[in-house]
Amino acid sequence: MAHHEHDDFGGLHRDLAATGAAMNRRGLLRLAAGFGAGLGAIQLLGCGGSNPTAPTTNTDTAAAPAATGSSACSTIPRETAGPFPADGSNGPTVLGASGVVRSDIRPSFAGLSGTADGVPLTIALTIVSASTCSPLAGRAVYLWHCDRLGRYSLYSPGATDQNYLRGVQEADGSGRVTFTSIYPACYSGRWPHIHFEVYPSLAAATSVANKIATSQIALPKDTCDLVYATSGYASSVSNLARVSLASDNVFSDGSALELATVTGSVESGFTASLTVAV
Repeated sequence: MAHHEHDDFGGLHRDLAATGAAMNRRGLLRLAAGFGAGLGAIQLLGCGGSNPTAPTTNTDTAAAPAATGSSACSTIPRETAGPFPADGSNGPTVLGASGVVRSDIRPSFAGLSGTADGVPLTIALTIVSASTCSPLAGRAVYLWHCDRLGRYSLYSPGATDQNYLRGVQEADGSGRVTFTSIYPACYSGRWPHIHFEVYPSLAAATSVANKIATSQIALPKDTCDLVYATSGYASSVSNLARVSLASDNVFSDGSALELATVTGSVESGFTASLTVAV
């Protein structure tokens, strides 16, 4: 059974402290919950599994693409970047590195080698204006998440010499960015999720000081159950059984705006879609 690392309490505390200055009620709730989750979640676990079954679709309407027009869209909730952002805020950075602007984030880049394995996942975000719901062409998104063992590249033992599952994309004329990736693990203490930051432009996405939004994407349980029944995700099964959206220290005060709509199958791969208003 593979052994891999966990968010340490110091990393969580440091991360929460970095965002504490601008915390609203949502942030304060997370701070209280985060200490409990940080103390209990000392290790990320993962290894083998069994077989896929049928396709799944999450029909949560809050995750559906927003229509353009004059009505306002709900701003994506502001979330912690977590202890492993690699955006220069707490150590390593991939922002500005050669090759970081890419759609396929499974391989490492910029002189590092190695590829993250797992069930294929396409991540499709549509960036829109919170005031008008109109697509925001030219915005940039930096996205990252853990591998199928729950490890974060550049931080976790066994993955410190990798920078896979990280990448930057520029929104097209429809405000859309698409990443080719793998389905992330569920590690101890957290609901399955994906991190991202939004920047005003591709040029601005070379410095974390320029980000205009930081949030996370929650993945639906029905899809997680299918993926975690496959080889390589065994520990995600037990980890998922011990957490819920309601108990998660990030999504506990509401996940409707962050819960992706997921379609597809284990055999053909899944697509997770979310509209992000900034």
